[in-house]
Amino acid sequence: MLSDDKFEKKHKNVRATILGFKASALEGSGFTRADFKPGMVVKAKVIAVNSPGAIVLFPSGVKALCPLQHMSEYDIQKPCKKFKVGAELVFRVLGCKSKRIAVTHKKTLVKSKLSILSSYTDATEGLVTHGWITKIEQSGCFVQFYNGVKGFAPRSELGLEPGCDTNSRYHVGQVVKCRVTSCKKINKKCGATSSARASHRISLSFIVSPSKFSKDDMVKLGSVVSGVVELVMPNSIFLHVNVNGNMKGTICNEHLADHQGQSAQLKSVLKPGHVLSQLLVLDIEGNNIILSAKYSLIHAVPQLPADITQITLNSVINGYVCNMIETGCFVRFLGRLTGFSPRKKALDDRNTDISEAFFVGQSVRCNILDINNDSQRLTLSLKQSDCSSTDTSFLQSYFLTEEKVAELQVSATESSEFSWPEDINIGCIVEGRINEAKDFGVVVSFDKYSDVFGFITQYQLGGKTLETGSTIRAAVLDVVKSERLVDLSLKPEFIEKPEKNAGGVSQKKRKRESKEFKVHETVTTVVEIVKEDYLVVSLPEHNFSVGYAAVTDYNMQKLRQKQFSYGETVVATIMGLPSVSTAGRLLLLAQSSNQAVETSSSKRAKKKSGYDIGSLIHAEITDIKPLELRLKVGLGFRGRVHITEVNDENVVEDPFSAYKVGQTLTARIVSNHMKPENNKKGSLWELSLKPSMLSGSNVMGKMQMAEEFDFSIGQLVSGYVYRVDKEWVWLAVSRYVKAKLFILDSACEPRDLENFQSRFSLGTSLSGYISSMNRETKSLRLVMHPFSATFNGIIGGLENSYTTTDDKEVCHVHKGDVLGGRVWKIIPGVGGILVQIGPHMYGKVHFTELTDHWISDPLSMYHVGQFVKCKVLEVNHTVQGTVHIDLSLRSEDTSSGDSVSSCVQKIEDLQLDMVVHGYVKSVTSKGCFVLLSREVDAKIKLANLSDGYVEDPAKDFPVGKLVKGKVLSVEPLSKRVEVTLKLDNKSSRSESIDLSHLSVGDVVKGRIKRVESFGLFIVMDNSNFVGFCHVSEISDDHVNNLDEQFTAGQRATAKVLKVDVERHRISLGMKSSYFNNEEHDTGSETVEDDFVENPITMVDIPQNALVDSTFDLEDGSALIQVESRASVLPLEVTLEDEEVSVQPDSKEANANGSNATDEKSKRRDKKKAKEEKEEEIRAAEQRLLERDIPRTRDEFEKVVRSSPNSSFVWIKYMQYMVSMADVEGARSVAERALKTINITCETEKLNVWVAYLNLENQYGSPREEAVVRLFQRALQFCDHLKLHFELLGLYERTDQNKLADELVDKMVNKFKQSCEVWLRQIQWLLKQRPGEVDKTMNRALLSLPKHEHVQFLSQVAILEFKNGVPDKGRTIFEKCYVNTQRGETCGEIRLGDADLIRALFERATSLSLPAKKMKFLFKKYLNFEKSLGDENRVQYVIEKAKEYVEIAAV
Repeated sequence: MLSDDKFEKKHKNVRATILGFKASALEGSGFTRADFKPGMVVKAKVIAVNSPGAIVLFPSGVKALCPLQHMSEYDIQKPCKKFKVGAELVFRVLGCKSKRIAVTHKKTLVKSKLSILSSYTDATEGLVTHGWITKIEQSGCFVQFYNGVKGFAPRSELGLEPGCDTNSRYHVGQVVKCRVTSCKKINKKCGATSSARASHRISLSFIVSPSKFSKDDMVKLGSVVSGVVELVMPNSIFLHVNVNGNMKGTICNEHLADHQGQSAQLKSVLKPGHVLSQLLVLDIEGNNIILSAKYSLIHAVPQLPADITQITLNSVINGYVCNMIETGCFVRFLGRLTGFSPRKKALDDRNTDISEAFFVGQSVRCNILDINNDSQRLTLSLKQSDCSSTDTSFLQSYFLTEEKVAELQVSATESSEFSWPEDINIGCIVEGRINEAKDFGVVVSFDKYSDVFGFITQYQLGGKTLETGSTIRAAVLDVVKSERLVDLSLKPEFIEKPEKNAGGVSQKKRKRESKEFKVHETVTTVVEIVKEDYLVVSLPEHNFSVGYAAVTDYNMQKLRQKQFSYGETVVATIMGLPSVSTAGRLLLLAQSSNQAVETSSSKRAKKKSGYDIGSLIHAEITDIKPLELRLKVGLGFRGRVHITEVNDENVVEDPFSAYKVGQTLTARIVSNHMKPENNKKGSLWELSLKPSMLSGSNVMGKMQMAEEFDFSIGQLVSGYVYRVDKEWVWLAVSRYVKAKLFILDSACEPRDLENFQSRFSLGTSLSGYISSMNRETKSLRLVMHPFSATFNGIIGGLENSYTTTDDKEVCHVHKGDVLGGRVWKIIPGVGGILVQIGPHMYGKVHFTELTDHWISDPLSMYHVGQFVKCKVLEVNHTVQGTVHIDLSLRSEDTSSGDSVSSCVQKIEDLQLDMVVHGYVKSVTSKGCFVLLSREVDAKIKLANLSDGYVEDPAKDFPVGKLVKGKVLSVEPLSKRVEVTLKLDNKSSRSESIDLSHLSVGDVVKGRIKRVESFGLFIVMDNSNFVGFCHVSEISDDHVNNLDEQFTAGQRATAKVLKVDVERHRISLGMKSSYFNNEEHDTGSETVEDDFVENPITMVDIPQNALVDSTFDLEDGSALIQVESRASVLPLEVTLEDEEVSVQPDSKEANANGSNATDEKSKRRDKKKAKEEKEEEIRAAEQRLLERDIPRTRDEFEKVVRSSPNSSFVWIKYMQYMVSMADVEGARSVAERALKTINITCETEKLNVWVAYLNLENQYGSPREEAVVRLFQRALQFCDHLKLHFELLGLYERTDQNKLADELVDKMVNKFKQSCEVWLRQIQWLLKQRPGEVDKTMNRALLSLPKHEHVQFLSQVAILEFKNGVPDKGRTIFEKCYVNTQRGETCGEIRLGDADLIRALFERATSLSLPAKKMKFLFKKYLNFEKSLGDENRVQYVIEKAKEYVEIAAV
């Protein structure tokens, strides 16, 4: 090795040979400072530890700093103990900034295998990485990554429970795993020294795997929901929102009510469990919904905007203050849509400070002054002169909130005594007692209601002097239920009014007086009571009725209000009649609160202006813009002419071409003037140049009609383009009505769709037909092509043509339409293509409808996003309410014989030997299915795939391959088509086959075509003949498994046993004896005759062979064949051999001994035959499922539609969904099955319930609760006893012994008189607690009927023999024998010692019993000896029976 002094000369070229590497070199000993990158894991030695952290040294001599907070996962009090000088540790590089390397020793960061985030360009959406918290605020956490990259996780993305404190879950320096939700570049001006990362903002989420909801489950902005209070915190309320999905909601204190004082009052009475029925969805943050209970916002939901395109200039809408700064006020609507009101536009009085006039969360009304679509900014006005209320919603909100507070107070007490008295209401006369007299009024108490107090002001005393304790009669003017307070009056006009009505005025007249109130009627009122938020007034002109008027407004809640005095006269307008929505009050709008404050400038302008709406004026054009003319009107006034106000019809191209700047023209004023922010010279009038408006006839009527929204679906309208983006064209139909045209509705040619934005320019005239409309926003959706004359094909029909939301649109598509589309998704295989034909509308293109000609791989011609021209073939409506649209991408000109149009669209058009094309749809070991057209499929059997031998059909005929063949058979009724791909015409079924040259005894050679469990199919050499060799003819010895000894393609030699020329079937034999002897023995002839029942066709699979040979995959007929079976084994339900399934028949247990009759034997034989048949069916089903079970969801859907009442197919469908890891899908299938299966099919429903229980037991969360919850549901529909037994079996199979024990105890208590239940408990106790069997048996004997005791004891004894102590079982038999002596005991003995059984038979046959019973006993005795005894014992029993007969005869 060379030392360093050998290289003193710099830049000297030397030659060297690499001899090897030192270990230190691989550990970074040769690294320079520039070689270290963020995220690199390195080893270093600690050389110093001080207060800033630890200084470490790399093998290359480079130093780095490990900050104190990165020395460990937790705070270190004594870092010297953790980091000892000289220790070698593993670090990860944090950053290499300013020639200083920072490293970390946090275990989570060092061992992290997640991606490293070291630059803002690496922050892609969905990236999961590790970072560490640098700062925690109430709004969220700041997280830092490598190389100084920072991000922010809002509180809604921290995964915190409602009310959980952020600091209790997270701390500064903690390493967290987070997910990048977005990385936005902030466009703002930066100084020369600003860092580049300051222009980026990374949004994070600590919820790495967010919950996914379907579109149907997601709640939308602006929707009104209900919720249940879960937690009340100091600053907010947390609720469970009653929507699909587990959604949580939050209401800030400011959003509980429109009035600031009522928000705190409502907050004080809210408790967990209270229901809030009217809540507005303001915003959605992850799984948390931001809600509002403000009546002003809920009442104005249709007008609340969520997007800037929904806002109209000069409109007044409701919102709430979200933030305030010195220069203005921010107002928010739905979502994050926010507008800004500058200080000079927020207040009429410029001397008032913003903080003195508004508060955060205040409900306000704002006037839209300017809309900047480019910067997405709104400029608002909050001046009372521009935004005063035109209704009484502010006062109505106050009274409704007060009612809500009182209602919650009553519910909190849980006592009816706290409810408000029914006889104390507004206008009633009540009796009370003077409780206390003050200078400002009198306090009144009520004898009946100790918690309600009244108050009479000095003004309402009517000049009377009252003493304490005296009784009075007073009229109720106002009630405050939440404070239990009543405002009373002693004035004669209130007290004597009801008495006069009662005595001198008829009932009809009183009703007529109550009807005199009219909404919007102006009345004169007198102030009776002045409250903080409203006035109580009387209406002298209406028999001194009581009304209520607000003293303030939304935007004036904190400002100084006008002072009112008692007896003052106020002019008001009736806005709300007494009803539930007005809390039973007459609501008025006082003119003093509705009058706009006029500034000096507006007063001077009003004096100068002599114009009014409808006036004709002369104006001069000052500017011409693409969408409007600017004009100068008189002195200091300006106006504009919208492009839609030039001509009566919006069909003229460039309507401003006839005008020029400086031209004077005549116009008519059609709208109130406004003063936009960018127009400081004067007011701006809305003018019209339409000839119809200038004519002068019925001008006001025409102006009113122009403002009406009078359109209908299918109507042709015209407008002018005012905005174009990538997907939409926006049109101005009038000053009030806007329209939009979707890109795919603008043309059908792909070239036109690609040049969408260049085809339309500002001011261009465009016409279209209305497909949907929204009256609230006054917007239309247009399409370019007209509708059909009849609306039969329109989806939804005319009854759905009107909609109030943009999401619900009327579909204008019908059969035969040619539309423009865009490839949305390419489905693999032969699924075809999904094409978008509308904003939310898609159609499917079948695989055979992709091209004009039959070509290989037609999907290669298309890609996602490609524009296409398509034709609507069919529109189908499903039961669920969805619509399926079938499309075609083929052109109309398909005259070529090889075109796809030559394919047969209907099965009726197919003919035998017809040449057809198709694409392979699916392949199995038995053949394949091909797509002939959109509605016709055909099957090709394995024998017809090729003239030669096909070893692997899946390889030779992959899915999507183009094939050509001939039709073999067509069955229009069953819609089955069979095709052959063979070129040799001998494969046709209709062609005769010559078998004359074959004779019995010929030895033939060939190749095995297919191996089945029942035999072999052999193709003979030099011919297409196929013979069948039955399993019994393969070998002289028994053959168990043919698959292990033979394979397809194997050579074989066989002898012809039988030739059936008429049915074209050949029977073969392969026994060795056939080739040793020329003659057939009788045994072979017998086999030959037996096999005639299952003859085999030469080329086809046998039609009546075993079930395994059935070749029907597509229609699921293999499952349909067993649809009629009585019951199906549930999902993974297996019955144990030791289960007792005894159901004692009380009738058979009677003392008459009828169980010994011959009829009972017949019934047993019949039952046994039925069970054997059931086993055969189950075996056949198992064989079918191994081969022909559906393998896709579509195939299962076909099967369940054809067999809706078969639990067998439903359960197999569930198994398929579980195998696809779709547990929710399996639950959905189970629910469908329970709803679909007929109510009379109780056994089928029970099978599905049991399968459902097994599913929940395996995948439920938590498992026990899920099973119990489902079990309680099932009890409402199934037999209780059977269902309990099924659940018990489930617990036993899954070793849930504790639950099984509890369930058995419940069953015993519920079904005390069921012998089967007691036996099941004893069986369980024998396995778990044998010592409790005797106690349980005694309890059972007390509960069961006496005629079942013998049967019960017999079964208990049998259980003791099998699972317990045999001697104890013998004792029970003995006891039963002694007590009954009826001979029934012997009939149940199956186990035990033979000598003991003989002794018991001897004792039984010695009894004096009826002849029938004795016959039964001797028969049993004889059968026993035949099975276990010898000839002497059998002869002994016969002799004893004869002896009994002789004695009985005497």
